[in-house]
Amino acid sequence: MEELSFIPLSDGHQPGRRKPRLVYDSDLVMSRVRKMVAMSPAARHARPRPRRSRSRRWALRIGISVSVVIVLLVGAVVADYYYLGSLLHHKVVKHLQAVSAAHSNSVNILLIGSTSRCALTVQNSAYGLCSQGVTGVNADIDMIVHINPTTHQVSLLSIPRDLFVPNARLEGANKIDAALYEGPSQLVAAIEEDFGIPINHYVELNFDTFANVVDALGGVRMYFPTGLFDAESGLDIRHAGCYHLDGFHALQVVRARHLQIQPSPSDTAYTTWPQEGLSDLARIRRTHEFLRVIAHQVSSQGLSNPLTDQSLATAVLPDLTVDSGFTEADMVHLARVLAGVNVTSVAQETFPIVSIAQSPYMYLGYNYGDVVFPVNPTGNQLIDSLFGVTSAQSVFTGGALPAPSTIAVSVQGGAGQPTQVPVVSSQLATRGFRIVAQGNRVPTDAITQTVVWYGGPPPPANGDWKSPGLLAAESVIRYLSGSVIMGYNPAEVTPGSLVTVQTGTGLSVSTPSQTVTHTGSAAAVHAAAVTTTTSPAVSTTTTSIPPGIATNPAFGVPSATNPTLEWYDPRSCNAAGNGPGTF
Repeated sequence: MEELSFIPLSDGHQPGRRKPRLVYDSDLVMSRVRKMVAMSPAARHARPRPRRSRSRRWALRIGISVSVVIVLLVGAVVADYYYLGSLLHHKVVKHLQAVSAAHSNSVNILLIGSTSRCALTVQNSAYGLCSQGVTGVNADIDMIVHINPTTHQVSLLSIPRDLFVPNARLEGANKIDAALYEGPSQLVAAIEEDFGIPINHYVELNFDTFANVVDALGGVRMYFPTGLFDAESGLDIRHAGCYHLDGFHALQVVRARHLQIQPSPSDTAYTTWPQEGLSDLARIRRTHEFLRVIAHQVSSQGLSNPLTDQSLATAVLPDLTVDSGFTEADMVHLARVLAGVNVTSVAQETFPIVSIAQSPYMYLGYNYGDVVFPVNPTGNQLIDSLFGVTSAQSVFTGGALPAPSTIAVSVQGGAGQPTQVPVVSSQLATRGFRIVAQGNRVPTDAITQTVVWYGGPPPPANGDWKSPGLLAAESVIRYLSGSVIMGYNPAEVTPGSLVTVQTGTGLSVSTPSQTVTHTGSAAAVHAAAVTTTTSPAVSTTTTSIPPGIATNPAFGVPSATNPTLEWYDPRSCNAAGNGPGTF
């Protein structure tokens, strides 16, 4: 087992970070339990929450599997969850939907991390200094965790940070990571409006939360097949081997997105090592693997030991922010649902994207840098699969989608191709849609995505969203292939139509399919999580290439939704500590 040479202190504490609180006082806990038993429920709820004495530090760029987090949160909560719940920080988040019986009471939790440098108590020049103008607040990775209490299935969907969507900001299109700048409520609205995924709860993790989980577990072991270096994250692995990582150095692994790879053991000039491409997708891939490793470690240590449970919970909770409606009782309920789930076998998928042959990307005259576009039908089929609906059902409501014959559709050309509109209109009419208008619009750029625009009232600040326009858009998008996404904007909907299809580069019309093509399906992974006690092999999802993308030089190759690890990626370490392991 290798010890990282750059760990400066024997106890693993990193200067500039406070140590995690790992003290467990059994007498104190039992005292609290006795007091809680003697108190009425109303009195317990009336107890004042202790104030947090320190300001929130720079939030973690990556998310950690909420199935793991929830187990950590409530493993010790069985005894005194009202006390531990008081350590949480609650935030008002708008546009959240109620848990619906039509969805088998399943829960979707939006899990995010923020890039705010100004929230750091101790500034770090390696991350950019708030005092020097590094003040942006984005969500580098958005993760949606789906928990089905009926089937005891858990799945995780990551949305790449550079995905360009119509409703990222209140004023319109941007990268999805830019939505958090206007607050979590806007990010929730963007995901609901553009992907049709209902969000029930919000969880925000920060730098300390992630590091404290790792430290409370005694660190994590990972095998590095070769040397790796990342100047921005600080990762510095000079040779292959199993390494023991504390929380600070584990962060360097999951934050690495400018990775340089040692080509051979004899090459020690790390500054000249070749750099990996696909920084965002690669980081998501490694983050998912890290989640499997740490989930396996949590599972193997068990959460029935009060000492372990209390240490983990008190390490996590003080740096965790949740929506104001996410109660301790909700968490306990979810923990009971997840009690029989093998957390190492949770399906972890990434929404498929495609790069475009234009950088920077210009949209309505504004420069958005490097962006990626969505890929359909794979993207929508993946969402259907993970969230447990068929192509005839709404992901948002769980109910049946409206029939094509009931939907009035306008087709407006947005790609500067005059022959595209009549062809798409005819094909949609053949599928049963009522085409009520055709026309052309000024293209937003040389390469455009197809947007299925719909209107009606926006998501309310409080209360569930009932949107016939969204349901109609969900029905239409299932017939479209290429770079396609939904968008809410009544001003973009042609009068007299319920939905307006603004055609983009490489659009074609297809027939909805029930499943995504897998070498090992997400459904099989879900089933294995319920019926087995060991983790199955990680599935690899292949993304079918729509004809309008495959034959168009404006696009790259669509990404896989669950790619296998690259040969150089860190992974689990075997029990002997001298090579790669399996779960």
